[in-house]
Amino acid sequence: MKAQETQKPVNNLDEQSRLDWLRLIRSDNIGPITFYQLLEHFGSAKNALEALPELSRRGGRKKPLIPPSEKQVITEYKALTKYGGQLITASDASYPLSLSAIDDAPPVLSVLGNAKLLNQSCIAIVGARNASLNGRKFAYKLAADLGARKQVIVSGLARGIDTSAHKGSISSGTIAIVAGGINVVYPEENQKLYNEIVEKGAIIAESAFGSKPFAAAFPRRNRLVSGLSSAAIVVEAGLRSGSLITARMAGEQGRDIMAVPGSPFDPRASGPNHLIREGATLVRNADDVLEILMDFSGKNFRESAIAPPDFSHGATDFQDNIHENTDKLTQEKILSYLSFTPINVDELVRACHVTISELQFILMELELSGRIKRLPGNNIILIEQDDN
Repeated sequence: MKAQETQKPVNNLDEQSRLDWLRLIRSDNIGPITFYQLLEHFGSAKNALEALPELSRRGGRKKPLIPPSEKQVITEYKALTKYGGQLITASDASYPLSLSAIDDAPPVLSVLGNAKLLNQSCIAIVGARNASLNGRKFAYKLAADLGARKQVIVSGLARGIDTSAHKGSISSGTIAIVAGGINVVYPEENQKLYNEIVEKGAIIAESAFGSKPFAAAFPRRNRLVSGLSSAAIVVEAGLRSGSLITARMAGEQGRDIMAVPGSPFDPRASGPNHLIREGATLVRNADDVLEILMDFSGKNFRESAIAPPDFSHGATDFQDNIHENTDKLTQEKILSYLSFTPINVDELVRACHVTISELQFILMELELSGRIKRLPGNNIILIEQDDN
């Protein structure tokens, strides 16, 4: 289920439901997209958790998928609250509206600091870790100027441009999105900056408390940097850098992409110059940014009209919602159409001659068994098998 398909927010979840959500999203082979589909199908995280072992077995998993114990997630939850953080779910009224509009919005966020910043007007500033002195100075000033115009600056707490953007907007409001657990500072040299952001801004993490950042966690982090913002500004970046990945994600999410031009002789300017050539807005100062973000009347900045997803409806008895006889021939036929190149669900429906509900249920079983992966944009990809 896409978050943007829902209409109205529901009340904040009670503590037990929060723990159920945490158990479900911390389960193997379950990403945000599958999480929402399980919730839509089974009506609650509790029912979905009960269904996981059988669903994964039917999908071809040798060992049933067992979610983390309640004791494990209680330990994580208590550690987070003791640290001073809070858990925000996609069903809470305080969940950022901008994030709720993306396909793979994280069901659960850990937040440290001022959570109110998450629903204010945000702009992302990202760039090279090995940024030049001029690039750092520009990022600092741009962040400070935008902050003075009531914009919250979002970045990834990395060296270089990210660090300068955070420092420039400390006094006005800045949000750092980290790749690991919310209590893990990376790089370690930014510990002092991290502490200042906790005091005056906000830290956000999708990963479990205490988890170390790993390679695949940084693109996941980048999608939140862009997803939380109305625009992403790139200041110095190589053509294959994480900042260009953030810009690409911003475009896919319908955000404005902006870039600061640089000398053709500087490799760090190749990314922004490429983006400008491809149609990104050229940024010289804060006025260039705000001009794009103003609506037709010229008075107000864009605000998401998307409400947090409504999970109050749906089935209450998971046993009634497990298809009794998944056709193994159909399952194998679907697998035969998949490859390591993404394919859209609509194409699969046409090729396999099944209803969308039947296909979605089989895909759910296959993902829980670790055989496929869902991607934003309603795409599916085959993944390498492990011995599960």
